Amino acid sequence: MRITTIGRGTIGGGLARLWQQAGHEVTSLGRDGGDVADAEVVLVAVPSGSISEALAKVTGLDGKIAIDAANAFGGRDQRYESFAHEVKSHTNGPVAKAFNANSGVLFDQVAEQRVRPGCLYAADDGAREVTEQLIRSAGYEPVSLGGLESARALEDFVTGVFAKISPIFYRFAAPRDL
Repeated sequence: MRITTIGRGTIGGGLARLWQQAGHEVTSLGRDGGDVADAEVVLVAVPSGSISEALAKVTGLDGKIAIDAANAFGGRDQRYESFAHEVKSHTNGPVAKAFNANSGVLFDQVAEQRVRPGCLYAADDGAREVTEQLIRSAGYEPVSLGGLESARALEDFVTGVFAKISPIFYRFAAPRDL
């Protein structure tokens, strides 16, 4: 798959490495932006307060599948229901919220785990399959929270609970699946 990450930090850079190791073709954009026309999917991994600013420097976004990985540590534009909805306002394509509840400092240890850690996500129908594939390619097991209407709950979970116990791996599963 052809992936472009917008953001080269802990999350964007870490996922780019994992996806390259899994055989995907990855291009990373930094603060100067660039063109994503050749990408099949775009990861938005920038501080939450700069999503619109970062995406304004990117061309070729229209209709792209996008995965938003932002958390509310850098501000929030209250005009949008969630950061994923803010991303969607720039891409006009299917969007998923994923990887925001996975500690990037542990990316290099994912493959060493006895069982795949979980990755919570919420996604539009058109982004679900690609998101699940990229979650698995990064070494995680996808755990769906439903549609994009669940993105804000996932963001609030991270700032309310997960940030207090991170960095950890986690596994959410039905009793029969553990």
